[in-house]
Amino acid sequence: MTSQKWGVLFYDTFIRNKAMTVSHEIKSQLAKLLATEDLVVEHKFVETACFNVHTRVLTLPMWEKASNDVLNMLVGHEVGHALYTPDKNWLVTHKIPPQFVNIVEDVRIEKMMKRRYAGIHKTFYRGYQELADQDFFCIENENVNTMNLADKANLYFKIGSFVDIDFANDEKVLIQKISETETFDDVLNVAEQLYNFCKEQQESKTKTDDLQTQNNQSGEGGEDEQMTHEEMLDEADRREMENEDQEAKESENSSDTPEEQFDDLDVKTMGNLEESLKDLIGHSGNENNYVELPELNLQDVIVSNSVIHQSCDDTWNEWAEINESTKDHIFEYPDSEYQKFKKSSQKEVNYLVKEFECKKAADSYARATTARTGVLDCSKLHTYKYNEDLFKKVTTLADGKNHGLVFVLDWSGSMCDVMLDTIKQLYNLMWFCKKVSIPFEVYAFTNDYPHVRTDENGKVTVRDLAYQKREGLVYVGEWFSMMNLFTSKVDAKTLEYQMKNIFRIASTFRYHWHCQYPTPPGLGLSGTPLNEAMISLHQIIPQFKNEHKLQKVQCVVLSDGEGAPLKFHRQFDRRWEDEPFLGTNCIGCNSFLRDRKTGHTYSFDCEWHEMTDVLLHNLRDRFADVNFIGVRVLEPRDANSFIRRYTGWGKDFEKLQKVWKKQKAFSIHQSGYHTYFGISANALSQSTEFSPGEDATKSQIKTAFVKSLRTKKMNKKVLGEFIELIA
Repeated sequence: MTSQKWGVLFYDTFIRNKAMTVSHEIKSQLAKLLATEDLVVEHKFVETACFNVHTRVLTLPMWEKASNDVLNMLVGHEVGHALYTPDKNWLVTHKIPPQFVNIVEDVRIEKMMKRRYAGIHKTFYRGYQELADQDFFCIENENVNTMNLADKANLYFKIGSFVDIDFANDEKVLIQKISETETFDDVLNVAEQLYNFCKEQQESKTKTDDLQTQNNQSGEGGEDEQMTHEEMLDEADRREMENEDQEAKESENSSDTPEEQFDDLDVKTMGNLEESLKDLIGHSGNENNYVELPELNLQDVIVSNSVIHQSCDDTWNEWAEINESTKDHIFEYPDSEYQKFKKSSQKEVNYLVKEFECKKAADSYARATTARTGVLDCSKLHTYKYNEDLFKKVTTLADGKNHGLVFVLDWSGSMCDVMLDTIKQLYNLMWFCKKVSIPFEVYAFTNDYPHVRTDENGKVTVRDLAYQKREGLVYVGEWFSMMNLFTSKVDAKTLEYQMKNIFRIASTFRYHWHCQYPTPPGLGLSGTPLNEAMISLHQIIPQFKNEHKLQKVQCVVLSDGEGAPLKFHRQFDRRWEDEPFLGTNCIGCNSFLRDRKTGHTYSFDCEWHEMTDVLLHNLRDRFADVNFIGVRVLEPRDANSFIRRYTGWGKDFEKLQKVWKKQKAFSIHQSGYHTYFGISANALSQSTEFSPGEDATKSQIKTAFVKSLRTKKMNKKVLGEFIELIA
């Protein structure tokens, strides 16, 4: 097969699977709406639908070949079981074949569904009409009136509108009882009566058949054959063996399944329907996987602020002891650069503070209320002849909300060249938070922090998974960590010292020839566990809100790339092991994330960035009072593809492309973030200060001035939009 044909085949398969996914999601929502609760609905390669009343999980077969009418009918039927069929072990008290109970219970739950939803009558009618037309019950060549009452009842209540069925007077009594069942106890009682009736029918028919056989045998000519002595002994042995087999079967009856315990009486139409419905199940593609997020233990995930900076102190003190000649000026270059940057940033920080206070005040006055007091306003007394409003007024400003910021920083290897510039932008926001008294936490995600750790008390611990693993949970490796670089809980002096530490580390990534000191263990750049960081926010955000009694939280994610794809825990049967092995499998296009707290189910796509978007949409549904803001550091060559990812090729793409060319920054609102900022890596590194050289020419002065203005404009646009979000 040519590559072109392979491509067409892959595309067709992809489109078909996407259409199936959409259809399954629609039917899942239908099931939830009918059940009036957030059921967990799964579509899997199973032969029959089932509902777990404890976990509230409704598992539906992959009915790919079913029409929309049939599919709606089947979903409505199974939801009926979910709503009205109790979790009751009735086999202990009632010796009834399950098929007989199912026939009666089907009638009851469909009656209850029709009573609850008036419009579902047509759904059941059209669905069963199609099943009747396509002979799903396999009665085309059968005389239904010669069937037992159970089969006739099953047909009557399902497709009775399309098939003529006659009942005897004694049968009509039971049919009436079936139609009048209201509770599950009623179902059991009527099902038992139905079973006994059918059993009597069968026994009566057997006696009639035996009598006819005897009559036929007695009517045959010929003399009776006499048994020889040997033949009589053989017959006795045969009967003895039959008795032994019967006793063995009776002794094993307790271990049989309910269906096997009642194999003397069969309901053909029920079995035929089950087999016919199996033909609707598609087996193309991969089975759907349903995953859930683990609840992480933050003590295992977060590397505390004090531990990180103590590691910096220990590493550099140890290095200074070895290199005594250079220890006095070891940090001379990064510390001087830090002080220069801090001084130059004051204007930008003050601008942020002013914008924040103005927007906050404007919002407060927009929600202000004015009321009269009971005190006369003396300045208005002279207007008493034409003015009735002579009393003083008081304006009450709406209370502002308590804000907090969580910063998530990408500590991956690809950030090497832009890490220092990103840190500078982060510091501007941190200084802003300190000036307006907004609490904050700064985390950097990494997969390079040592698994062997020493806590604040000096105890050595070996890191394991931060959760109890089980099948279906998203895998978050023991190598993943969130380093708490900064926190507003420390005093100003400590924070200043810690900011110098991280500035020193960031300087080594770009200016390593000026920085001859080592990077502390675990603080080197690593991979990009962005998705794992998103999962950890499910525990970090609530803890942060509770600690500071916050009403509004902003979560800012600074990154330059996509997160690594996720895996999930899955059981595998291995030939050489008796017990199933709990391993991991990749999350693909056939995977769904379900959140039991919100009741939402999210479909994963094949693109890596879409995995992060799914996790962000889940966070937004879980935390409605949190703004999620993304800051993407872009290389110029990557900007167009990044914009097109969220806008396509239309007018929005052309508009943002023009903004990018002019300002080297833009904002997108179509991603998983509330707002996603794109910032040029080159523009990020440019200084906002206008500082041409002493011997600069006019042309050089002009160029430096234009660059300074452009950078300032970009910063003001991005930071202004950012401030508007949090004000």
